[in-house]
Amino acid sequence: MTVRLEMDGATAHILIDRAGKRNAFDMAMWRALPDLLDQAARNPSLRLLVLRAAQPGAFCAGADIAELLANKDDPDWRAANQAAINRVQHELARHPLPTIAFVEGDCVGGGCGLALACDLRVATPAARFGITPAKLGLVYPLHDVKLLVDLVGPGQARRILYTGELLDAGEALRIGLVEAIAESPESLAHSILDASPHTIRETKRFVRRVLDGQVADDAETLRIFADAFTGSDFAEGTAAFVAKRKPSFRP
Repeated sequence: MTVRLEMDGATAHILIDRAGKRNAFDMAMWRALPDLLDQAARNPSLRLLVLRAAQPGAFCAGADIAELLANKDDPDWRAANQAAINRVQHELARHPLPTIAFVEGDCVGGGCGLALACDLRVATPAARFGITPAKLGLVYPLHDVKLLVDLVGPGQARRILYTGELLDAGEALRIGLVEAIAESPESLAHSILDASPHTIRETKRFVRRVLDGQVADDAETLRIFADAFTGSDFAEGTAAFVAKRKPSFRP
């Protein structure tokens, strides 16, 4: 298995495990991911999803170029491969759990797309990021271009896409491509796990609404905002605040 799901308490880890190919994705891996995402989404004990390499080194080198070249003249294969990629990117970007991409090495092409589809990105100092279709005469998928533009703005997105250059972790942090540089995602993960699951769940939905173009409240968002005041997380949060203790939220 080249991609798998492992559980650690309330955290699900999707591990990319194809180090011999620098964790490049073939079609079988793209097709396997939706089931892993669904398993994590349906597990009520989980509160966080981390996408990472199984071994230190490359996060994901993008597409399996050997497979791509072997099938480049087959339009049916190309369509099926792109459909598999699009499904993963759409489902990962809209996963109900908060998601972190932990990037230890090279994160290139489709690998960068996976990181873009996560809510947050943590990079080690050795990480490098690049989107390289301009070096191959290809075009990056529109959905992933939108993810990139939403994250770093149109100017930096053009720079990344036009040049195909690799950015080091410091530059990625400077332009907003990653949220933190650290040797581990644990600090950020613990902060998320300590927070209100209800707040995180609904805030993630609100952010998705904004990214999808909503600019004003509707009846549902107003209801969600109002209902929080009668929720169990608000009761626990305020009780903990008054008692000057750490809140203990239920999953």
